[in-house]
This record gives sequence, C-alpha cells and structure tokens, in this order.
Amino acid sequence: MTADPPARPSVHRCVCPGSFDPVTSGHVDVVRRASTLFEEVVVAVLANPAKRGLFSAAERQELLHDSLAAVAGVRIEVVEGGLLVDYCRRIGAVAVVKGLRSGTDFAYELPMALMNRHLSGLETVFLPGDPQLEHVSSSLVKEVAGHGGDVTGMVPDVVLPRLLERLAERRTERLAERADPARRSP
Repeated sequence: MTADPPARPSVHRCVCPGSFDPVTSGHVDVVRRASTLFEEVVVAVLANPAKRGLFSAAERQELLHDSLAAVAGVRIEVVEGGLLVDYCRRIGAVAVVKGLRSGTDFAYELPMALMNRHLSGLETVFLPGDPQLEHVSSSLVKEVAGHGGDVTGMVPDVVLPRLLERLAERRTERLAERADPARRSP
C-alpha cells in the first residue's frame, strides 16, 4: 500500500543525497541539472559516524559549497542519521534526485526509490549521468589518486588540491603506524 503523496509545498524543492566523499564532477553535473528542474536543490551530505570517511561531514559540506558556488538555488546541509523520507518531509522536499551512471546504479537505487515512495509518497527522479563521467565515482577517484593517478577533471578544481593533501596525510599516518604499531587506531 502506497502512502498518500505529501502536500505540495510553496517552494518546489528536491534533495540530492549522498556521502560526497569527495564530491566529483559527476555530482556537480547532477546538482546543476537538478537546479534547472526545481526551485531549490538541497544537497544532503549524509554523515555516518560509524565510518571514517576521507573528509568529515563539515569538510564535505564546505567542498560542496565551493564546488557549487556558481549554481543558483542550491543549499548544502549535513544530515545525521534517520530516514531520508523523514528529512525530506521536514524540509518540504517533493522529490529525491539521483544521478545514474549505469544500469548497475539503477538496480541499486530502484529498491530504495520504491521504499521511499511506499513509506511517504516521496518520488525519486533519476537523471542519467554525463557519459564522459560514467566511470567516475568517489571510491574510484580516491583509489586512483591514492596510487598517484591523475584525477584532474574527475573532481572540481577546488577539490583536487584538498583531495591530494588529505591522501598524502593518510599515507603518512599509515607509514607512521607501520613504523610504530603502538600508534595504530583502534
């Protein structure tokens, strides 16, 4: 049984959720395109305290702010815990927008979209990703850059130096832990 759709708010608003660790050029493309469909796009930085990301939620929020500064009608918020549908209801969002790079993304996202609609009537809008960025994901960017590969163009220009700096810090931490096992994190 499907819940009744939410009442239409005064602002036609959507949510683009994700971890954005780090934000990629594909993320920016999807948010930019969503901003042409909705009056306001809320980029929801999902924070999982159980996972140690490369960047903290606050840092990801800052990187998104810098990466999306030229896109009108966008705000970035950190969301800590809870169901996405509850967050969307609280802020009056009429839809979730997700970018899809491939059929694999669709197979992963569809059950979540159906569950969100079942729980609250919230719709999900799928935007096909830019084919030139189809191979780009946050995980792959971190892996490639962590091994010295060039990820220029895969992340916004403002993100690249911060990404390389953070990866170098993590590499230094790992080397220090190997040299002194007592320094290992629990």
